[in-house]
Amino acid sequence: MSRPKLAVHGHFYQPERRNPFTGEVSPQPAAAPYRDWNARIDAECYKPNAERGNLRHVSYDLGPTLADWLAAHDFSTHQSFVDSDRPDNAAASGRDGHSAPDTSDPAQGNAMAQAYHHAILPLASMADRRTEIRWGLRDFELRFGRRPTGIWLPETAVDHPTLRILVDEGVRYTILAPWQAADLRLDTRRPYRVELGKGKSIIVVFYDAALSASASFESDATMNADSFARERVLPRLAGPGFADGNPRIAVIATDGELYGHHQKFRDLFLARLVAPGPDVPDRGFDVTTVGAVVGAAAPGLFPATQIAERTSWSCHHGVLRWYAECPDAADGRWKAPLRVALERLASAIDTVAAGLAGEFMDPAALWPARDEYVDVIFGAETAESFARRWLPLAEEPQRRGLLALMEAQRWRLAMFASDGWFWDDPIRPETKQVLLCAAKSARLMDELAGTALEARLRDDLSLFSSPSRRIDGAGIYDEALREAGQPVRG
Repeated sequence: MSRPKLAVHGHFYQPERRNPFTGEVSPQPAAAPYRDWNARIDAECYKPNAERGNLRHVSYDLGPTLADWLAAHDFSTHQSFVDSDRPDNAAASGRDGHSAPDTSDPAQGNAMAQAYHHAILPLASMADRRTEIRWGLRDFELRFGRRPTGIWLPETAVDHPTLRILVDEGVRYTILAPWQAADLRLDTRRPYRVELGKGKSIIVVFYDAALSASASFESDATMNADSFARERVLPRLAGPGFADGNPRIAVIATDGELYGHHQKFRDLFLARLVAPGPDVPDRGFDVTTVGAVVGAAAPGLFPATQIAERTSWSCHHGVLRWYAECPDAADGRWKAPLRVALERLASAIDTVAAGLAGEFMDPAALWPARDEYVDVIFGAETAESFARRWLPLAEEPQRRGLLALMEAQRWRLAMFASDGWFWDDPIRPETKQVLLCAAKSARLMDELAGTALEARLRDDLSLFSSPSRRIDGAGIYDEALREAGQPVRG
């Protein structure tokens, strides 16, 4: 019978900080002594973990917005993420004969994909869910050189329709919080199968709540990795394996930024925990990855369970944090009006875009084209090649029109990034960022079609206000534009 196993997963993600109008990240004084928060977190977390070889021993997802920034500003660290995913890294990285990931399936590397813009998928339309998932999978494929078998759902927000899309797109597994299981007594020390109807099912790995909380929030518990392994991990894995022969497994899942940014020196703790040197005795368990745990096994080999609909890992009220007055926020009255304003804008953009597209293509083809536009964003295909491929017989003005529609869709999707709703006050930079994305999309459409979408957006934004500064959403929108060096209209 196999030995018990520990898997650590890092969710590496940063919100989009690039100005949609310039493509650059503006200086952020609060990140001093670094130019901006991306640069600071890279220096404190991504680069140290890459240089220490930690990525070779853990599971991780790398958000596309962060990956793009790393590729442009710290290529060696970006390459470490890519190289650490390769299945053959296990043989090269084993330190003591019982700590290397036991990945043998060439389709199972260390990394998982992530839905592209970190939108809360249960709050999105079906078309937007498909695009976010397809973009995330395609970005992974282009970046890592293989088709991913697992995907991290933003904030682990989940429902059955989202899981069905994952299966349709070839995804085999995802990671959820234990309270996202319908049965709260569920033993998280093994993977499960979630039946989705019509012969579809997906593997779900529920992380260990106590171990993950200890790693995230208990500084005393993580002062010594050897003590943590002995006093926290091993007791969770004690006892025989399951009757079907599978070993007990403990999964720690946290924000990747925990290891060195949120918690100083936590990258050293991680290195000792997952890749101990020859001076460390056998701890009684192996270190593995979530991909290796799932392996190539068919879902039917795992016991069945059900998920709790519209739940997440960071809101104990389902997904209320991102659209309503969640009790976690002191004053969340602004959240619903902001979401409604952006949803109205998105609907108007889609309607106008379909009308414009009908002048040079089948309007229904606009959405498959949008799904493939990620290749242009990534740089795998030129915009000109994309336009010629979709409009081979069209004139140049029509091709430029298609590309403008695609850019409007790109930023219209980006305006639903979860960060815009996460915090207590819309005056924060994260909400201003989603408003800038909305402005970029609305202005593109107004210029193309002569509409007044931006003016309507400002009207809708005036329906909420900042709890701290008492200025309304239209004022916050104007402030965001001025800070981004853009003219204020209206």
